[in-house]
Amino acid sequence: MIEILAKIALSFQTFKTHRLRSVLTALGIIIGVTTVIAILSLIEGLNNSVAEQVKSIGSDLIFLQKFTWVSTGHRDLEKLADRPDLTPDDAVAITKLPSVEIAIPDIDQRITKIKYRNNEVSNPTITGSDENYSWVNNHIIESGRDFTKDDVLHRRPMGIIGSFIAAQLFPDESPIGKDLYIDGHRIKIIGVFKEKGSFLGNSLDNFILIPYTVYEKFYPRSRGSIFSRIYGGYSIDIKPKSGEKMEETIDEVRELMRRRHGLGFDEEDDFEMNTQQLLMELYQNITRVGFIAIVAIAAISLVVGGIGIMNIMLVSVAERTREIGIRKAVGASNQYILSQFLVESVMLALAGGIIGIFFGMLLAALISIASPLKAAVSFWMILLGFGFSASVGIFFGIYPARRAASLNPIEALRYE
Repeated sequence: MIEILAKIALSFQTFKTHRLRSVLTALGIIIGVTTVIAILSLIEGLNNSVAEQVKSIGSDLIFLQKFTWVSTGHRDLEKLADRPDLTPDDAVAITKLPSVEIAIPDIDQRITKIKYRNNEVSNPTITGSDENYSWVNNHIIESGRDFTKDDVLHRRPMGIIGSFIAAQLFPDESPIGKDLYIDGHRIKIIGVFKEKGSFLGNSLDNFILIPYTVYEKFYPRSRGSIFSRIYGGYSIDIKPKSGEKMEETIDEVRELMRRRHGLGFDEEDDFEMNTQQLLMELYQNITRVGFIAIVAIAAISLVVGGIGIMNIMLVSVAERTREIGIRKAVGASNQYILSQFLVESVMLALAGGIIGIFFGMLLAALISIASPLKAAVSFWMILLGFGFSASVGIFFGIYPARRAASLNPIEALRYE
């Protein structure tokens, strides 16, 4: 241990003697590690943000639909369009399953804009569902009230608006009790949802919720384009009972829907079940590709830095040839000389790694302050920075160290 500390001390003495040369040599390592730490911390922060958003939406929900969120290859769109539409009666049947807490119908579409006096909102979503929508989808009524079962049953033309619409259309007054006209249909506002923010760049507050019975009256289903036949119908939002495994609930729902659709044992499902976890996995797969690309780019910088370390260590061996000869003459073994130069190489790389980690964390923090992206530095990132640095120091330091160890002591002492 004392011998290792002595070698480390000698390494720092060498760096101190050649400060500028040491800094320039470590520059490639510094740039590479800075890039890795900064970008990975931003990706980690983004992952955490998306995970929180998924959790706020309802990470335990199952969405029964005609289409899958994650394509597994070429799909016949005409075949998807010909699948039977889901209905509110399906939601009623699913709610009766042992593992299901509640299932609700959900149908929506984007409209061009809505106006109130001189204010307007572009591209809001109008959603039709029942009195349980707010509870199932983790929406909180900030002011006013929610639907009741009677509101849905009697097709009362009323709606609950998101906070974004409330802020844009009613900046100086309460929207409760006001009338909105949507595609020529009058809707009385009875409530406002609390702000939820955005998910993957899409606002969760730019929408209007109305009873699905009213939605059907305003927007009768037509067998139009192939995309409207696939994406324009109902989905069923399913909330499993607390403590139930999602896989068991999915199996129960699948068995029920196959019976309701009259499918034989050898026929494939004519519906899909999506989860927020599936969406999260898709997002993580996308960022994983980015992670690999970033590491590859940073690796180039680290290789350049490693070549610089090898070059400077070869110069150091040449400069200290006589010193090596004296050490061998007084009894230093080849192994000792090799380990001394290898320690110097590793310490130079680690010094660059430490500086790179610091600058990477600083850069990520500055980006977090100047933009919506929030960095999250994990301990494994710091270990990764140290690991990269040490690996470069060892790999590119072996050849110069072996060259120093293999010098003939007599020839080394004669070296001028």
